[in-house]
Amino acid sequence: MVKQKVVIKLTMEDARKRSKALKTAAGFSGVTSTSLEGEDKIVVIGDGFDSIALTTALRKRMRYAELISVGEEEKGEEKKEQEASGSNEAPICMPYHGGVMQPYPYVYYEPTYYPNSCNIM
Repeated sequence: MVKQKVVIKLTMEDARKRSKALKTAAGFSGVTSTSLEGEDKIVVIGDGFDSIALTTALRKRMRYAELISVGEEEKGEEKKEQEASGSNEAPICMPYHGGVMQPYPYVYYEPTYYPNSCNIM
């Protein structure tokens, strides 16, 4: 599938509301990245998520959400991300110096219940 880019306008007065909006958007399945654009817009990039359901969920949490645009993600951004993150060096694997982990001891207590004994003394 083609990655889609969705821009949603929200009312975000403080950092708490920005965090709340980003958490809500990132919680949707299929969303790969969320970011802020300006003071009142959030950009969501992903594959196979419902933009209307996302806007409705943000509207329930934030009281105001307006869907500005829905479109395909530009290829230029994808190439820049690959160039920035993709290096030709192999990853460094650290050696494992651990031994066998000792098992957790299992303790069993038998109940001390004697039906014919006196509990008063």
